[in-house]
Amino acid sequence: MSPAVTDDALLGGRLRYRQFLDGYRTGIEPVLLAAAVPARAGQSVLEAGCGAGAALLCLSSRVPGVIAHGIEADAETLEVARWNMRSNGFDARLHQAVLPRLPADGLPDGPDPRQPGRASFDHILCNPPWHRGNATASPVPKRDLARRAAGGLLGEWIAVLAPLLVPGGSFSLILPAALHAEACAALLRGGLVGGIALVPFWPRVGRPAKIVLLQGRRGSRAPSTILPGLLLHEPGGVYSADAERILRDGAALELQRWSPGR
Repeated sequence: MSPAVTDDALLGGRLRYRQFLDGYRTGIEPVLLAAAVPARAGQSVLEAGCGAGAALLCLSSRVPGVIAHGIEADAETLEVARWNMRSNGFDARLHQAVLPRLPADGLPDGPDPRQPGRASFDHILCNPPWHRGNATASPVPKRDLARRAAGGLLGEWIAVLAPLLVPGGSFSLILPAALHAEACAALLRGGLVGGIALVPFWPRVGRPAKIVLLQGRRGSRAPSTILPGLLLHEPGGVYSADAERILRDGAALELQRWSPGR
């Protein structure tokens, strides 16, 4: 018998979204992540660990014509993601694989002549497992798979995924603030990804950021920057106007408007 699912919604009800009743339940992280990807129509994007497809749905809604790909470890979750994409009228090429191993059915070859036979994507996005492998395991296997990973896995994911980007392609991750140093080191290792921008998400005024976004470019030699960040909640707990535009209206999180010199 298949696990029970609930019929929910994203972007203020604009997108139908089915997810498991017991297991990992989608929060705001994939919505924020999708909002930061600087994709354009006709470009290819790959989400590593796509789950039930929340980020790919939001990105496909904001950027019609984007070519969406996803990798997910759990076969049942992948089927839910396929249903979610189809039911909202979007196409996506979804593959099953347990990263850092790439899908056995292969990824599409890209146009980069410096990587013959290798997939080349314009953008990669990732919301990796947040908890260390020695953290307390969840009694729900799907939740445990989505949230807990062995030490060093983040670096292994980045080492496998970053070479799949075209030169200048963007790599975006959303993760706990405590993991940002590990992620930055992995992105910068060997000159894979540079020009890293760190965007904190402040839960409230005066509170430390619990989650951050990192975004860099393949082969960039630009210096890393820390951008002002996004305030999520106003006093009383309501979402800020900027957060509402992203989470409800599907607006982009425009990192470039915060860059130095703007």
